[in-house]
Amino acid sequence: MTLTAAYAALAAGVGVWAFLVSRLRAKSWQTKGVTGAVNEGGATLLPPSQIGLIVFLGVVSSLFALFIAAYHMRMMAGMLNGDWIHSPLPRVLWVNTVVLILASVAMQWASAATLPAQREALRGRLVAGGVLAGAFLVGQLLAWREVSGTPYFSALNPAIAFFYLLTAVHGLHLVGGMVVWGRTVGRLLQAEVNPADVGLTVRLCAYYWHYLLLVWLVLFGLMLST
Repeated sequence: MTLTAAYAALAAGVGVWAFLVSRLRAKSWQTKGVTGAVNEGGATLLPPSQIGLIVFLGVVSSLFALFIAAYHMRMMAGMLNGDWIHSPLPRVLWVNTVVLILASVAMQWASAATLPAQREALRGRLVAGGVLAGAFLVGQLLAWREVSGTPYFSALNPAIAFFYLLTAVHGLHLVGGMVVWGRTVGRLLQAEVNPADVGLTVRLCAYYWHYLLLVWLVLFGLMLST
């Protein structure tokens, strides 16, 4: 993998972040019972949670960009001194990728069901998105276990170290998203809470799931190509 390709991956990550930010800033977020504050000039302000997610995605994008750059530089150095030993990736990672895609689809499906009459549909789709995300995390643990049993597994092999680092950091971010997901499902279990009351949260969760899917596709592609 050349330096140009590595920085192309970084540019793709920044592009994904910019796209999500543009969608998060859209006025369509002010519909279905969700409104922002209005300043003295009459302009509609973004809800704090929406602004928080925009800032957070920017920080996370920078973090993963640094990891990708470090991965490439260490790989190039390792190929020169001979300590970078590429390990074939577990096949379960392909299954995990499909599962995460389905989780993202389910969350997007849930974000489209925030009308009062769609309470049961929203809850079912939201649960499906979270369960699939949990299945992805379980699959990642299985991949860890499979890698640890290969002859390539060694504390002296930086390729293995980066495999665990990248998948662990990505998994931790998904766990953080599932905390918000769990609270949202808990709110929907309360009879007095309508789908519109959690509409913004569901949409933010959906975009976070999409973002982590795209990050995983970049990371998975990087590991496959090197």
